[in-house]
Amino acid sequence: MMTLRKAQDRGYADHGWLKSFHSFSFAGYHDPQFMGWGNLRVINEDRVAAGMGFGKHSHRNMEIISYVLSGELAHEDSLGNIKGIPPGDIQRMSAGAGVTHSEFNHAKDHATHFLQIWIEPNVLEIAPSYEQKSITESDKRGKLCLLASSEGGGNAVKIHADAKMYGGLFHGNESSHLELDPRRKAYAHLVKGEININGAVLRAGDALLIEDEKLLQISQGKNAELLVFDLTSS
Repeated sequence: MMTLRKAQDRGYADHGWLKSFHSFSFAGYHDPQFMGWGNLRVINEDRVAAGMGFGKHSHRNMEIISYVLSGELAHEDSLGNIKGIPPGDIQRMSAGAGVTHSEFNHAKDHATHFLQIWIEPNVLEIAPSYEQKSITESDKRGKLCLLASSEGGGNAVKIHADAKMYGGLFHGNESSHLELDPRRKAYAHLVKGEININGAVLRAGDALLIEDEKLLQISQGKNAELLVFDLTSS
């Protein structure tokens, strides 16, 4: 079974310096029907104005992934990491027993557009840690590239969660598929463009909540960038 959720049905917050779409309940947006999906808890599509950002704040017991779409995100944390995250990179921060960080757009003339993703961990109170990897366009072109998993390795960052995250770029005749365990849940989020998944047409910001499915068939992309998550059933 697949449920299509349109981009315009997400929560939205405009703080002036930050414009954010919330796929699931977050901060001032609350919808009891969308508290998360499996162990996927947050997908926020954020646009941070030039020279602005999130000041120091703390997290605990959450796997947090940043996926930059345009601009660059500056990250600094209590572990001593001072990093720039450009488009194409995937960054993972395991909050564990507690970490403090800040995220800023230091550019003077353009916004930073990125996805903030939270996945609930399967182990608590671990030592906090950080990982960042660069993924080339060719790694994602016409296929689903593993970006995050409990094992890590290769292009994937390691997350302390029973989940996998894939990313792919599709246009024209490019197609792919992903086998699923029907006992688990999955979630597809279209970052940009247009794509067909099992006959459902998604446009930028649309998502599919997926359960009891064995296979995803991905085709008919139009400058599409797609993320797919393999998740627990609850």
